[in-house]
Amino acid sequence: MLGNIDQPDDSLDDEVVQHHLQSRKSVMTAPTDFDPDAFLVVQARTFEDPRIGEVFRAPSRTLTDAHAAAFQTVSMDNHPVHYDAEWARKHGHVAPVVYGLQVLAFTAPGATLCPHVIGEVFISFVELSCTFLAEVHSGDTVYPALTITGLQPSGDDGIVVTAVTVHNQRGQLVLSGQHKYLLRRERAIRNGDG
Repeated sequence: MLGNIDQPDDSLDDEVVQHHLQSRKSVMTAPTDFDPDAFLVVQARTFEDPRIGEVFRAPSRTLTDAHAAAFQTVSMDNHPVHYDAEWARKHGHVAPVVYGLQVLAFTAPGATLCPHVIGEVFISFVELSCTFLAEVHSGDTVYPALTITGLQPSGDDGIVVTAVTVHNQRGQLVLSGQHKYLLRRERAIRNGDG
């Protein structure tokens, strides 16, 4: 009886086998209803959808000397306060100071879900400002966040205002500022202007 298990089943009709193989092939090669434009990380929204108080957080990041070296290469800022521990100590710092612009860079909207939420109506990043409130050093962990504080409609467009903050691992606010983004409004999209 066991010998029959490995034997081909002669009772299978060749037509059935061919139909099965053909149906598998057509499933693998059939066109789908997949639309790459609809493949969104999160549901896209219009200018009218965000709410004041809504928060977009970026992942926390522990800064290292390698981050500072990379930023120094890009910025070409060679001030010793950023890389010379002895110079920094002689001038009142506990350690080399992470570049302020590097800390500001961690507030980039692209580090959060914000651009995925507004990406379909985003026109431009129009303004930013910030105040550096405390030093950041290698080994510190930063926690950036953007909070919507204003929605200013203007014709077919609108400005989204966000408060940007960066805290360190001790809960200390090290950077505070503001971003403004220009978005297309829903009525412009409905009218075919977008």
